[in-house]
This record gives sequence, structure tokens and C-alpha cells, in this order.
Amino acid sequence: MEAELKGKVALVTGGTSGIGRTTALAFAKAGAKVVVSGRREKEGNETIEAIRGAGGDGFFVKSDVSQALQVEKLIQTLVDHFGRLDMAFNNAGIEGVWVPIVRQEESDWDRTIGINLKGVWLCLKYEMRQMLMQGGGGAIVNMASVTGLAGAAGAAAYSASKHGVIGLTKSAALENARSGIRINAVCPAVVETEMSDRLFGAPKVHQIILNSHPIGRFGRPEEIAEAVVWMCSDRASFMTGHTLVLDGGFLAGPNAPG
Repeated sequence: MEAELKGKVALVTGGTSGIGRTTALAFAKAGAKVVVSGRREKEGNETIEAIRGAGGDGFFVKSDVSQALQVEKLIQTLVDHFGRLDMAFNNAGIEGVWVPIVRQEESDWDRTIGINLKGVWLCLKYEMRQMLMQGGGGAIVNMASVTGLAGAAGAAAYSASKHGVIGLTKSAALENARSGIRINAVCPAVVETEMSDRLFGAPKVHQIILNSHPIGRFGRPEEIAEAVVWMCSDRASFMTGHTLVLDGGFLAGPNAPG
């Protein structure tokens, strides 16, 4: 897949660690110029250093995807520097606080929905506007989750946000199908990242969650990154409005939620 995306410009939100960082590097290895955004400047610049170390080109923009003015400025900064936007991975998200609904604080609900759902909506809005201004064409992948396809006790806000991302993806795909802008979502189960360590790091919990993955392990960031890059490439040119599940059998297994 080397140089498959040469001459293209990609945006990765939440590119400071985990799946986002790995996908940004995968875009660069495929030949794309990459803009990385996130709230943590130090980690974001570390991602860019890795991209440049691999021979790629890109830069970091500090931004909060839940804030419209910051998202608009992010896209404008990208276009001012590289001239266009061809691909985007709307990956920025948080897990929020996992507690039963009766104990959940309204502020946590608002923050989780604001970043995970409103943030994707804002990114789509300004990314699609730019792509349409360029004459159409382009590819966008939104980060959803298997919890966007099934409930998860104690994770109502997170699950609701990911269900919403899937609905947004389908609606945006329908609105833009004739313009050549393809919009899809990726739905991983548990992937080996800092977030999964925070949620499932305790030995007992880790084993319970691991047992729900029939493949016998958690996913690797590289496996998600490769899927996202493929979804943005011309090899997925007939794919739009789709949710691609990468879950090691999680939703097919006897311990799947729902």
C-alpha cells in the first residue's frame, strides 16, 4: 500500500495516541500528507515526529472538536497549509464515566455527548463543506464502536454517543452520495490502547472482557488503522454509509451484550 495515497491530504482528530496516532502514521506511510489534531499538544507533536521520522509530512493543530470555532479554524488551517482536504478520520473521543444511569452526572453526559457525538457532527459539517467547495469527492471515516450496535450496562452515555455516530454516518452518506464524498464508520471492540487499559485494566475485569472476544485477544491499533486507510482509498470506492465491525467475534459470541 506504499504511496497509494500520494498527493492526498488526510486529517486525523484525536491523533495524540492509540488508534488515532497509529492511523495518522498509516496514512503517512501510504503517501498522504497528514494533519493531526487533539487537545494534548505534546502528544500531538510526538505523533508528527513519528510521521516525519517515517519520511512523511504533516503538522499538529491543537483543537477541541466539541467547539465549532475551533473545528472551523482547524479545517481552515489545514487548507491554508496544504490547499485541500481529501480524507478524514473523525476519531476524537472519550470514554466518560462508566456508572449506572441513576448515578450519572448530567455534566458527564454533556461532556461525553459533546465530544463523541457533537464533535463528529461538527467535523463532518466543516469537512464536507470543504470537500464540496473542492468540487466533491473525498472519504471520511467516523469512529463508532461495537457499543454503537449493542448496549453496555454502565456505559449509557458512551453507548448513546456511538449509536448517534452511526446514525450521523448514514445520514451524511446519503446527503453526499452523488457528490462523490464517501462516509463510513468503523466499529471496533476492545483495542489495546490507553483507554482500554483505564477501563479494563483490573485483572478480573480484563479476563471477563477478554472472554467476550471469541478470537481470544483484544484488537491492535494497527488492525483498525489498516481498515481506516483502506476505507479511505479507491479500493473502497463503492462503500458508503457502512459500519465496518472489527471485533474479534464479539457481537457474534454468546457473551455479546443485548
